Amino acid sequence: MKDEEIMDQTQLAESISEQIKYSFFDYFLVKPLDPIKVKKEFSKPVSTGTPSKDAEGIEAQDFDTVETEVKEVDSDYRKGVVIKCPTYYDEPNAKIHANVGDIVVFRDAAGLRFDLVKDSRLLRLYDILGVVK
Repeated sequence: MKDEEIMDQTQLAESISEQIKYSFFDYFLVKPLDPIKVKKEFSKPVSTGTPSKDAEGIEAQDFDTVETEVKEVDSDYRKGVVIKCPTYYDEPNAKIHANVGDIVVFRDAAGLRFDLVKDSRLLRLYDILGVVK
């Protein structure tokens, strides 16, 4: 999903939030968006010829050059929509301001999968790296 396609999720997130019968003490409930794609360079050695045996009879092959290839892969980071905030979370005094409907950025491996709400994760405050403006 491209950044231009991300719309204000507040009304949808609030309507979903009202239907969830759970309140969380330490975790934000987040619905991850589609993975972010990034281009990365991968290097691999290129063989200079056929394998040859050395004096001890060990077959070896020389790799004198390196070939670089650019691939599009999933990023290590992900965006998601906040569906529920923790009960202790007091927005006016909080250092990070993430409300229901905000889009946040987090590491893809962060948090806990929460299978009681389809395709959602539980993230602690320190798992959230930032809020998308």
